Amino acid sequence: MEKVSLPIILASHNPGKLEEFGRLFASTDVRLELDDFSGREIIEETGTTYRENAELKAREVARRTGHWALADDSGVEVDALGGLPGVHSARFVSDDSWENSREILLRLLETPWVKRTASMRAVLCLASPRGLVFFSEGVVEGHILTWPRGQAGFGVDPIFSIDGETSFAEWSQELKDRVSHRGMAVQGIIPIIRQVMAL
Repeated sequence: MEKVSLPIILASHNPGKLEEFGRLFASTDVRLELDDFSGREIIEETGTTYRENAELKAREVARRTGHWALADDSGVEVDALGGLPGVHSARFVSDDSWENSREILLRLLETPWVKRTASMRAVLCLASPRGLVFFSEGVVEGHILTWPRGQAGFGVDPIFSIDGETSFAEWSQELKDRVSHRGMAVQGIIPIIRQVMAL
């Protein structure tokens, strides 16, 4: 099997994700580097699932750089909205995360708390320049709050809660990293990276 060569290129230009991945991999022996996307999209996300979109991005960056690449696709799935916005979370009604969160809140205005259940899901894809791919997924269950809370985090963090009281945007980075969907996905991909590196 093809051995992983370091560094691994992180296929993202989302500042929030870059910061979060930096923390999640900081205590590991895995070295991530950023590709220079120069403000352009990595590749059009034409997939209908998180897995397809993560693979599209990872394969493209691996092909372009000649290094192994790691990409993620993630989103929030609101049960009362039939699973929306899902894979469209980053561009539900806008490129602005607050406008997307506001749209979710507006659509749930008359929805009782018991039916405001939601999941945050992240899928990671590790791809090699020769076309090998590996996946890891993380999911966390919670509720959509009735109003944003907190100033930290990004995306829908201010309106998503797993304890019914505080949002992810109110939690410390360390606590969120231990229980978040992206944190779970990273914990799943690290053993895969180490296993392939050892071959």
